[in-house]
Amino acid sequence: MKGKILIIEDEVKIARFLELELNYEGYEAFKVHDGREGLTKAREGEFDLILLDIMLPSMNGIEVLRRFRETSETPVIMLTAKDDTMDKVTGLDMGADDYVTKPFEIEELLARIRVALKKKKSEVISNNILKINDLKLDLDKYIVTFKNEIIELTKREFDLLHYLLENKGRVLSREKIVEKVWGYDYLGDTNVVDVYIRYLRSKIDDKYSIKLIHTIRGVGYVIKDE
Repeated sequence: MKGKILIIEDEVKIARFLELELNYEGYEAFKVHDGREGLTKAREGEFDLILLDIMLPSMNGIEVLRRFRETSETPVIMLTAKDDTMDKVTGLDMGADDYVTKPFEIEELLARIRVALKKKKSEVISNNILKINDLKLDLDKYIVTFKNEIIELTKREFDLLHYLLENKGRVLSREKIVEKVWGYDYLGDTNVVDVYIRYLRSKIDDKYSIKLIHTIRGVGYVIKDE
């Protein structure tokens, strides 16, 4: 599978067409037809990219994007029937990665998707080094540094930070973190995540007076550079 893509598009035929084409190309595609529902799905799911229409019922795409960008840096490509410069500028200013005007050729959209996903991957992982701000995690050397100063972490803290950085900008639930960091057979409480997040914050955020690890109340945690 090349990645998970969420389609937020109120025109049922277009949404279905995109879903079929993306599935055919090897992506795992999901679709919703409403702005509010799309925002909820985008926040809850672990998607690699979002295709977002501007003209949506209940909440327009620009507002969906604005709210989504408060907690996530997942690539977003805007789709709209409007060939309006102001719409394009507003979308890009709100954090859209690209913009495609309907009607579009599916080959062009697929190319733009590939570019967005490739850019995301190159930003997150380069030579087995994951970075955000001045914080670097080196998977080969198994060390973490901030401005070249080594941060001493336990194996569990390292694994937790690794998972957060691997999903930079993506909100992760406590359950998902436990599953990935502690393993499927872990029988303890998910509160262990809160404990280890505190450990990381004390060694990174608090020590260097930065804000990288964010709590999303009622959901989980996300690492992002404000």
